[in-house]
Amino acid sequence: MSEHDNQISEEQAGTFERCMSVGGVAVFPADTVYGLACEPDDKEAVRRLYALKGRKPDKPAAVMFFDVSLALESVHELGPLTREALGRLFPGPVTALVPNPAHRFPLACAGSPDTLGIRVPLLEGPLAELREIRWPVLQSSANPSGEKDATTVDEVPVGIREGCDLVLDAGKLPGTPSTVVDMRNYELNSKWTIVREGAMDREELTARLGTGG
Repeated sequence: MSEHDNQISEEQAGTFERCMSVGGVAVFPADTVYGLACEPDDKEAVRRLYALKGRKPDKPAAVMFFDVSLALESVHELGPLTREALGRLFPGPVTALVPNPAHRFPLACAGSPDTLGIRVPLLEGPLAELREIRWPVLQSSANPSGEKDATTVDEVPVGIREGCDLVLDAGKLPGTPSTVVDMRNYELNSKWTIVREGAMDREELTARLGTGG
């Protein structure tokens, strides 16, 4: 199934949510690059997603939420300083690594069950309808591991597109992947470090999180 429309419609967002609920894998647009998504607790769906990318199964992936409040509910056991900081950080083109004492989303965490990567994209313009999705997804970029990120659907390899159950097309995306920031010690000392440079620069991170980096 393929949808080709620069403006994601309410119907398409609902189709995406249903795809996740039945164990499907989808190509979808984020605020950075095109990604692959599936239900984070469905072993077969996760296996398919990793196989499409040629990604090793022991490599962690982030869990994306389309609403900040739902993301914060998912990590309610975190300390107040970290939760408050996440509320300032999201939404935006950034992935936060946080403690995972409850070992939530074990398939996404792979070999690092004590760490969870969380992402809440900034969904504006053609992506605005995606804000209504209430289903968290395991997400990874829609390209073979180690290769160039896709800024358009046509840049997603045909084999990946044909292996998915749904393709959502929002036109050309900015093209810089999310910044990955380690916040696992934030509760102790308000410290954070950049693990991967990306779309959110250090200046913006400092404005949202303080000078702990």
